[in-house]
Amino acid sequence: MSEIIWDLALIQKYNQSGPRYTSYPTALEFNEHYTNEDFIAATQRYPDRPLSLYVHIPFCHKLCYFCGCNKVITRHQHKADIYLDFLEKEIKARSKLFTNRVATQVHWGGGTPTYLTEAQSARLMNMLREHFNISENAEVSIEMDPREIELSMLDHLRNIGFNRISMGVQDFNKDVQKAVNREQDEAFVNALLVRARELGFQSTNLDLIYGLPLQTVESFMFTLQKVIELNPDRLSVFNYAHLPSRFAGQAKIKEWQLPKPETKLEILQKTIETLGNAGYKFIGMDHFAKPDDELAIAQQKGILHRNFQGYTTQEECDLLGLGVSAISLLGDTYAQNQKDLKTYYAHVEENGIALHKGLAMTEEDCLRRDVIKQLICNFKLAYTPLEKQYNINFKQHFAEDLALLAPLAADGLLEIGDEQIVVSPKGRLLIRNICLCFDTYSRVQAKQQQFSRII
Repeated sequence: MSEIIWDLALIQKYNQSGPRYTSYPTALEFNEHYTNEDFIAATQRYPDRPLSLYVHIPFCHKLCYFCGCNKVITRHQHKADIYLDFLEKEIKARSKLFTNRVATQVHWGGGTPTYLTEAQSARLMNMLREHFNISENAEVSIEMDPREIELSMLDHLRNIGFNRISMGVQDFNKDVQKAVNREQDEAFVNALLVRARELGFQSTNLDLIYGLPLQTVESFMFTLQKVIELNPDRLSVFNYAHLPSRFAGQAKIKEWQLPKPETKLEILQKTIETLGNAGYKFIGMDHFAKPDDELAIAQQKGILHRNFQGYTTQEECDLLGLGVSAISLLGDTYAQNQKDLKTYYAHVEENGIALHKGLAMTEEDCLRRDVIKQLICNFKLAYTPLEKQYNINFKQHFAEDLALLAPLAADGLLEIGDEQIVVSPKGRLLIRNICLCFDTYSRVQAKQQQFSRII
């Protein structure tokens, strides 16, 4: 069976707004009724689960106009020292709840985690190792900006324990780079990847964005060929969502410079074809990986997982987020730290923590989370495991949802069988539409355009 089939008429028909489903329910449902007592109780729900640690580093040297991340633009390096002082207080407070847990995954995101100097990054890693039980075989990954670091930084990162890297490339076309204020050296990106392999990094990922100003089908295919020559293990190819009312920096991007919707669709179509021909597997939701990569193997086995960092193999982990705006997934609850840096500092100073809001899931939330996760990760859903776990009759319980799915099934996006749902090659690109039928929260919000477009 073909991995994916491009059907332009169906894509245009279903190209509405919808969540990316890095969580269910989505972060829009988090509320301030969630307390630290809820957080503590959540840590005790599954006490034997391994731990995944996420650390948010908000600082960047320059503003990339397309960015929608929580970041602070500054060249004052001492601000990172101040941040680490407060982060250390939070780490000390939170780690007491996890003394019997083993961390099998560590990820630094941002912002720009490689904003930290060698001394600062070593300090942070030492803090984590001092206060958490980090497995010798842990996945330890970091997001990198190739513009503001020396090649020797890779040696340092490897020395302090990192074994996976992800780099934002976005586009190699110089005019596009200037238009989004992210100019970078293609040769240096290549040198970083070569050095990463020499040092024994286990996985390399490059991020690209389509839909940026001045992009054409031809210019993006030029970038893609360069990227294929670089030979990363994984690729993320994201759709740029122009939302200047939400992200102030995007106001610097001129709308007339953006490619037309039909151009974006052609870029995506040719990207999927080109990467497929180059040997990459379409994992889903903008992600591609080589067939021997852990993500592709996990999907083949039906054990792929998805969280706030995207696709992951670590299904059984509780996720602890540390730092400004970081999100945790503990037990059956979500918790998010304060998003504003000064407010984060004030709360940590006063309480040792900076909890802002969260959500304690109901059993129905958990059931629907599991349905959506299976569909978005593995493109199929068997009824029996869910019926046993939640003591339901699947078809009766989801009668309304299956009715919403019926038109999508009639269009060939999926097959609804007596024992399982299977997403077709035509439906894989539109998996968010399929998941939306099971999402009781977001159906209304999607119609109100609170999310980015699906394609």
